[in-house]
Amino acid sequence: MMKSFKIACFSLSIIALSLLSCNGNNNSKNESDSDAMSTTDSTVITELAVDYSAGDQTFKSYAAYKEGGENLPVVLVVPEWWGVNDYTRSRVKQLAELGYFAMAVDMYGDGKTADDPATAGELATPFYKDAQLARKHFEAALEKAKSFNQVDSSKIAAIGYCFGGSMVLNMARLGLDLKGVVSFHGGLNGGLPPAQKGSIKAALLVLHGEADSMVPEEEVKAFKKEMDEAEVNYKFIGYPGAKHAFTNPNATAVGQKHNIDVAYDETADKASWEELVSFLSSVFQY
Repeated sequence: MMKSFKIACFSLSIIALSLLSCNGNNNSKNESDSDAMSTTDSTVITELAVDYSAGDQTFKSYAAYKEGGENLPVVLVVPEWWGVNDYTRSRVKQLAELGYFAMAVDMYGDGKTADDPATAGELATPFYKDAQLARKHFEAALEKAKSFNQVDSSKIAAIGYCFGGSMVLNMARLGLDLKGVVSFHGGLNGGLPPAQKGSIKAALLVLHGEADSMVPEEEVKAFKKEMDEAEVNYKFIGYPGAKHAFTNPNATAVGQKHNIDVAYDETADKASWEELVSFLSSVFQY
């Protein structure tokens, strides 16, 4: 499989700073979702507005897949702390174009999104503090994704950006049965007991900006030590000069607007996406 390497995004210890900076279509078992189609390079992509629930909580999300696809591996996308926005949907669609059934995870419920750091922080903080709450909302999306006829429910991975990166790493720490987990500029300190040998089932890929001031070097070292001691199958890649949120083309403008240390890095963005593509192909053998 894969060896140890290097990467990250937020951390509980720096939430205060991070809080500044991701119709039941005819083929689905659920008839309440609405669908639309788009064409990319002669490939028809079905896009879905997806509603689901867990207990008395409702969720509003987005999914996409290639029209006519079947037995598709599933990739769940946990967004930055802004919620399921246009950037999140763009990544979901990119994954669909690669041949996956991709679906965003509405962590907050009711499709809530934030436009400013204060609101985003209020929405995200409960999930940093309570990993079981995050698990409950993540698993609600997971079960919804499994309900679609197009998917191969034995092949599921999760990726996340910033806040989402922290969340998917914690899902791996909690032992969820995922083939792979990918963190883009995500926090590495999940606030959970250290992983133990055999506790993490997923292969991990961590993509980290080496100039990310929101994930200190001490956190990076602690993460690697945790993974090494638990003999986790992980790969960690650091991108020199890349800051927090380096994959989001809007990050530089957001950083300037809110005076926070985030910025887009085109080189790191493209390189990290290529790593994701290779990783998913490997874990799914697809």
